[in-house]
Amino acid sequence: MKAIEDLVSLLTRLPGIGRKSALRMTYYLLKADQGYTQALAERIGSLQGEIHFCSICGSYTEVDPCAVCTGLDRDRRIICVVEQPQDVLTIEASKEYKGLYHVLGGLLSPLDGIGPDKLRIASLVHRVREGRSKENSHDSVSENHKAMVEEVVLATNPTVEGDTTALYIRKVLEREGVRVTRLATGIPVGGDLEYADRLTLARSFRGRMPL
Repeated sequence: MKAIEDLVSLLTRLPGIGRKSALRMTYYLLKADQGYTQALAERIGSLQGEIHFCSICGSYTEVDPCAVCTGLDRDRRIICVVEQPQDVLTIEASKEYKGLYHVLGGLLSPLDGIGPDKLRIASLVHRVREGRSKENSHDSVSENHKAMVEEVVLATNPTVEGDTTALYIRKVLEREGVRVTRLATGIPVGGDLEYADRLTLARSFRGRMPL
């Protein structure tokens, strides 16, 4: 049936969805309440119109600038650099980080034609410099909003592309007088050494801390 095949074809374009999963979803929707399917279709149709990128950090938001960038409770001395907007949601869910964010929109990959000009690296440097100019100004802006950027945390994935991007950003920021750090990698909490691969163990030893 063409209607079913068309929907299955569309669903399989979603990440992690194979033909069997797409078929199960399709058959579920056929049996579901019509109000649910209509609400689902309307929400999907309006998603891109309601969600856009924050003009400051590049994360997903309904209001520009986003709630993180305008939040009075955020520590403006630290910026966490991530690859994609969804990484912001992941870190926020931990409730451990209270600083600002900067989304690169990808990672350096020369083989794929992705160079520094394709990522939001220049805007990161601008934000660091802008923070310093605000710190030196004497306007009536609150101290929280004038805080100088002191640290940039690189939270790119521990892959070849992620490491290359992190090293490039560190080099670019060397002249800005800001501290550049990287998220720790290694043995996960509750993990077993017996099942750790060689690269994970190597990163764990390099990132060891005093106890």
